[in-house]
Amino acid sequence: MPRSTYLVPPTYLPLIGCFALFSMAVGFASWLHQLHYGPYLGMAGFALLLFMIFDWFRTVIKEVREHHLDTDPVIDLSYRWSMGWFIVSEMMFFLVFFGTLFFIRIFVLPYLGGEIDQGIMTHLILWPDFKNIWPLLNTPDPQAISGPKAAMGAWGIPALNTLILLTSGVTITIAHWGIFKKNITQAAVFQALTILLGLFFLYLQVHEYSDAYHNLGLTLGAGAYGNTFFMLTGFHGFHVTLGTLMLMVILYRMLKGHFTPKHHFAFEAVAWYWHFVDVVWLGLFVFVYWL
Repeated sequence: MPRSTYLVPPTYLPLIGCFALFSMAVGFASWLHQLHYGPYLGMAGFALLLFMIFDWFRTVIKEVREHHLDTDPVIDLSYRWSMGWFIVSEMMFFLVFFGTLFFIRIFVLPYLGGEIDQGIMTHLILWPDFKNIWPLLNTPDPQAISGPKAAMGAWGIPALNTLILLTSGVTITIAHWGIFKKNITQAAVFQALTILLGLFFLYLQVHEYSDAYHNLGLTLGAGAYGNTFFMLTGFHGFHVTLGTLMLMVILYRMLKGHFTPKHHFAFEAVAWYWHFVDVVWLGLFVFVYWL
């Protein structure tokens, strides 16, 4: 049978993935509603998702190695299309989140501030003291929802994290050159540097979150600014975490000699994902921190 007609054996992993995502959604939604089981259900779902991803990748790598699927042009093309559409689906997530931010800033706040005709009566009757100023520190109804004490600055940790991710885009490209040149040392060293940069980014983001929560009063409950800040940066941080884990797996496969100059799409797929994460961060830096 030609290798391009290779049939994937049945697996239970998609069901586990669906259950994990459902548990995460219900758990984190319950957490936001301050239900006691919310954090536990959400984290259990996340742990189950990591297990599913690890086991699925292990299975795919085993199939590729045993059946030499990476040398089949039809299957290679299917992998490329699959990864491309996966990244497109991730783009849709971020477009929705950015769209929420823009809708609040361009339409909702001017409406509440009485800056457009349709919102003048709402402004005068309900919140006459509210002013449309972003970042939103003074909410329309401060007694119901307290805004943060201050906004996050752009030129501290966020600027440093921008430099870190841009540098990581360079290091992963140099690692790619190492694979092309059959220089495993170059590839492994710069892949490891990319991983370290990803871990450093996450460390700084955790530090930033701690400062925002304890010193600035910036939480998920701190009005529209707190909601959009944590929604966008937190979802991006989740992607950096997954990307860093994938980079670690690729480094292990490098050291095991799984890649050749002509057949190394697994590395390319992770590199595409990592560059996508870098580009999204540039949008976050400009529209969440800077402007």
